[in-house]
Amino acid sequence: MHFDILVEDESGKYFLKEIMPRIIKDNDTFEIHGYKGIGRIPRKKKQINDVASKMLLNNLPLILNGYGKTYHGYGSTFRAKLIIICDLDDKHFGNFKKELEQTLSSCSYKPNTSFCIAIEELEAWLLGDKRAIKSAFPSAKFAIIDQYKNDSICGTWEILADALYNGGSVSLKKGHYFEVGKEKIRWATSIAPHMDIDNNTSPSFNYFVNEIRSSK
Repeated sequence: MHFDILVEDESGKYFLKEIMPRIIKDNDTFEIHGYKGIGRIPRKKKQINDVASKMLLNNLPLILNGYGKTYHGYGSTFRAKLIIICDLDDKHFGNFKKELEQTLSSCSYKPNTSFCIAIEELEAWLLGDKRAIKSAFPSAKFAIIDQYKNDSICGTWEILADALYNGGSVSLKKGHYFEVGKEKIRWATSIAPHMDIDNNTSPSFNYFVNEIRSSK
């Protein structure tokens, strides 16, 4: 099986590069594509020459059709799956998942696709393995981390910032937004190597792993 994995930011790309080899089977392959934010699903179909944004959902109809056409062209013996990872943020889970599925259903070419929603953000998947955080950051403020409830809507990346960043999320937010992205990459690249894929307390992370392992 070949997996094309689309994720909305660079920290997610670094995270997936580390953990995917530990999830897939020996003969499986994967490619990860990072975007510059999540955006939103367009109400009207875009034409190819209108595409300028590098945000994931802004071009979702074109992306899905493109992969569907590509997979179709490879023939019936080529086994491939598209995995799209999005942060839920403050959206309603049921409505958001339905909108994603409806976009797929409207495509002329429908690739084999799974939508995996990180609740609330992909940092929830890091927080699902406290031992990995402790291994990567022994001096972290675990009193803060221990108060976190898995996959809760609470400002997930801010929880990690308060535990790991000097001055916490308040200080980090005062800097340029690029600084937040750099810090998220640091967390992902530091914590992911220590993660136990089969012992994570984030339900949305476990859903993602199952979608990979159960793919046919």
